[in-house]
Amino acid sequence: MTHPRAIDMNADAGESFGRWTLGDDAALFEYVTTTNIACGYHAGDPATMRTAITTARDAGIAVGAHPGYPDLLGFGRRALPATHEDVVDYILYQVGALHAIAATEGVTLAHVKPHGALMGRICRTTELAVDIAEKLQALQPGLPLMFAPTAALSATEAHGLPVIRENAADLDFDDDGINVVEPRPAAKDPQLVADRAVQMAHGSVTTTSGAVIAMPVESICIHGDRPNAVAVAAAVRAGLHAAGFTVAPRHFTPATTS
Repeated sequence: MTHPRAIDMNADAGESFGRWTLGDDAALFEYVTTTNIACGYHAGDPATMRTAITTARDAGIAVGAHPGYPDLLGFGRRALPATHEDVVDYILYQVGALHAIAATEGVTLAHVKPHGALMGRICRTTELAVDIAEKLQALQPGLPLMFAPTAALSATEAHGLPVIRENAADLDFDDDGINVVEPRPAAKDPQLVADRAVQMAHGSVTTTSGAVIAMPVESICIHGDRPNAVAVAAAVRAGLHAAGFTVAPRHFTPATTS
């Protein structure tokens, strides 16, 4: 019996920097329906941002911003001692940059998804999540904040602000339902990741302690910097289809303007 629900697949991309290339965005975009493009603080640069935007546009997938801590050396996966105000400004600065380049390519941003350690902080800090989501509305009304189903997300939604529930299938989970960050992603068994993605699409996930917790996601992430990211994405998409899910963007504005 098929499941009537649609599920989005998102991938972090645009994470090259200058002459250094990371990931295969074009190949990855064949399997996902949404991308989160690095905005220069943890990875990415203006030319890389533009290339990622146009590649995603031409692939017909939704485009979002992927802001992180100003941490090129640690790829944004280290928690930095930044104030609440600093974090808000970090995000607006990065999203504004991607928003500007996207506009020149006829692309409308579909969401904002925090990266790495910054994602963890927002997931655990209700006031910060609400403040960021509010300020994004001044930049682009209706622009959703994409992050993990947590108390912070529920509070943001309760304020009437747009959110998208998301989590990564290629990372482990703690008992709070937050991904365990890998400083250097290794190759993973595509089928095991696909099995977890199907479990998540059905609304739950197994944590590192063996507990099964609720995980009501609308979008499932695959990290583009994993060595076998394309194979993982292909397996996840095939697994979701086999389980009866339609893979399609969720609650996004169109990727391109008319």
